[in-house]
Amino acid sequence: MSFLDKLKNKAQKAKGRGKEEAGRQSGDPRLEAEGRGERTAGGAKQVGERVKDAGKETRRTFES
Repeated sequence: MSFLDKLKNKAQKAKGRGKEEAGRQSGDPRLEAEGRGERTAGGAKQVGERVKDAGKETRRTFES
């Protein structure tokens, strides 16, 4: 919804991607899985923000 929320979600996805790659490079499946989870959570939050934006836009369209 807000720019900061979207930015936080993208940062979480990037952090997860980094952890996932670090786990892959070091051979640590736990770190890799943790990174994958963070990346997925960030993506899910991002989808939620897009749904909220679409709802707002739909409301604005029908209010006029």
